[in-house]
Amino acid sequence: MTDRPFVSVIIPTYNRSGLLRQTVESFLQQTYPRSRWELILVDNASTDDTSKVIDEIASHSNNVRALSEKRRGAHHARNSGALAARGDVLYFTDDDMIAEPDLIEKILTGFVEGSNVGSVTGRVLPRWDTEPPAWVLKYCRNALLSLLDLGPQLQVSDDDPGVFSCHQAVLRAAFMKAGGFNPDTNAGEFTGDNETGLNLKIKALGYRFAYVGESVTHHMIPPSRLTQAYLNSRFADQGFCDSYTDFRKLHPGKGRLARRIAAHVVLGGLSGAMALAHRVTGDSAWRLDLARTFYYRNRARYDGRLAMKSEWREFALRDNWLTPDAPGRGGSGTAK
Repeated sequence: MTDRPFVSVIIPTYNRSGLLRQTVESFLQQTYPRSRWELILVDNASTDDTSKVIDEIASHSNNVRALSEKRRGAHHARNSGALAARGDVLYFTDDDMIAEPDLIEKILTGFVEGSNVGSVTGRVLPRWDTEPPAWVLKYCRNALLSLLDLGPQLQVSDDDPGVFSCHQAVLRAAFMKAGGFNPDTNAGEFTGDNETGLNLKIKALGYRFAYVGESVTHHMIPPSRLTQAYLNSRFADQGFCDSYTDFRKLHPGKGRLARRIAAHVVLGGLSGAMALAHRVTGDSAWRLDLARTFYYRNRARYDGRLAMKSEWREFALRDNWLTPDAPGRGGSGTAK
């Protein structure tokens, strides 16, 4: 892009008012001209003082707009924020991120003229609240903690380089054509493939992806994410996500789903056996093996749901989550 596009920064938030203040402050210090961007804070049915904090922030800055999304799920909130946004570029992040001052300025360089780039990401580095254990540093400095570091260079490709919605800029036109994020939850239960689904839809439309290593944000990682329980839950969510994605890609019938369920059960058992063997020998790889048992369990659970319930199959095959008839749409996305 050769001119200065208007950018909408969209932050969904849920019960993290303290962290949200830090995230917002990092954006209010951006070097990008104030007249060319806005900040949309979407309260995702918080039960703490988040609503008051957002109102206070908005009252002190003309750049900040407040929105309410009653459906639980960060991607419902992102979609509502996008629909309310005025930007040519939509930048998505989370309420536990600290942006470098030139983040917006740098990430826009990924929309290389004539490259047909529709989505851009950059480096996501950790900001540890406490010193992480050795096994976290060995196994989790990657997608497991929504981290990404491919170096400082610019990369443009036909494939998603590992985009997370905590650091993603998308052309508004591409986002709207793609139908927005597939939902991560529905009525409080994990259901969809989130940014994975959005990026697959963007790719199917013919857009390309860029990684800008000079656009940097920092992910605040609390002690609660440095535990085996968190690793297990992260793999479990990925199991749901992958079953959803595979169903959309392959459209398996009930027979094929049944065979996949059996395979997931077997693989889960093998992972459990490997976890035991590695733990006995003192190999920290047991942590990943154990987490994989949760992954395969949820693969089997989700495939079973798809095999048994036609409404889940219809849910999984839906592309457009921006239209007024999206399930549970009533009463959401309201300005405060």
